[in-house]
Amino acid sequence: MAEDSDLERTEEPTGRRIEQAREQGQIPHSRELSTFLVLIVGATTLWVMGQWLVQRSAGLTRQALVVDYQSAHEPTQMLVHLGDTFSGMLLSFAPVFGALLLAALLGPFFLNAWVFAPKSFMPDLTRLSPLAGFGRMFSWNSLVELVKAILKASIIGGVAVALIWSERDDIFALLAQPLPAGMASAGHLVSVSFLLLVAALALIVLVDVPFQIWQYFDKLKMSKEEVRQEMKEMQGDPQVKGRIRSLQMQAARRRMMAAVPQADVIVTNPTHFAVALAYKTGMKAPKVLAKGMGEIALRIRELGAQHAIPLVEAPPLARALYRHSELDRDIPVALYTAVAEVLAYVYQLAQWRQQGGQYPTLSGDLQVPPELVPEAN
Repeated sequence: MAEDSDLERTEEPTGRRIEQAREQGQIPHSRELSTFLVLIVGATTLWVMGQWLVQRSAGLTRQALVVDYQSAHEPTQMLVHLGDTFSGMLLSFAPVFGALLLAALLGPFFLNAWVFAPKSFMPDLTRLSPLAGFGRMFSWNSLVELVKAILKASIIGGVAVALIWSERDDIFALLAQPLPAGMASAGHLVSVSFLLLVAALALIVLVDVPFQIWQYFDKLKMSKEEVRQEMKEMQGDPQVKGRIRSLQMQAARRRMMAAVPQADVIVTNPTHFAVALAYKTGMKAPKVLAKGMGEIALRIRELGAQHAIPLVEAPPLARALYRHSELDRDIPVALYTAVAEVLAYVYQLAQWRQQGGQYPTLSGDLQVPPELVPEAN
């Protein structure tokens, strides 16, 4: 039973799942919304510009029907005349076409479905399968589309019947009106009726848009196993991550060991900890070149001995430097005094080796703050 529950798609889609679906062209889509926007914008544009378009079209028609003698007897002039007429018509209706294009683009915008997915252009041979097509014909989605079509036809048909019945007197009155007045009244009646019919589609849109969004996310639902697998892929395989961390640590260790020969002194525990320090002219404070414990500390001491770097046994200072300092960074301010005493001892030791004299000694009571010294190992 637990395995069955893991395979059931009960989990909401993750952000990565939604992004992958969008890359493949799977986005929420409502044909009813797009149709409604195109029709309502077109109807509104014609309502606002209708009188101007009628006058403009009438003027262009009269101009097209008036042909002078030269144009009538020269085919090239007739083509120019015809081209001027068509260009005038196109320019006149350009605002309407632009508004319809904008309306067609607004549908995906309202559903946050503006996306360019090249994968959606790739041919999908599974769509050519007769069995798959037969299954889509009798699917839940087809049933919903059938219900929407019946609902849409019923609403639009009902609104149309109601409009015709309510405007029956005005429709019959058109027969008794002069032609110009009748044309104006008919245009007004058609425009108002068209707007009301399109507005009736808003009822279908209010139902279809939430359904399409719900259906889209329902199809993208994931099983618990898919969620776990995705989290594992995002976070990475623990074994691979461990291997990467191991390689990174090895590389960092090699760089650290390569810097040991540049040290001026190595402070030791003497066996458990080792910290290599350097202080050159121009530095603001001594810098930690390498540090380690156990085998790494032993390797640091061996490299120090190979390159004749002084080793200073100062257990509290070594533990404090190891615990509270970072590689290739200045030592903590609280340890300045203790490290300064160690460096002074190293310089005195170097002078003794060159000039002789009294052998230098290091104070056994270095000024190391007790709160910086971890428990001895």
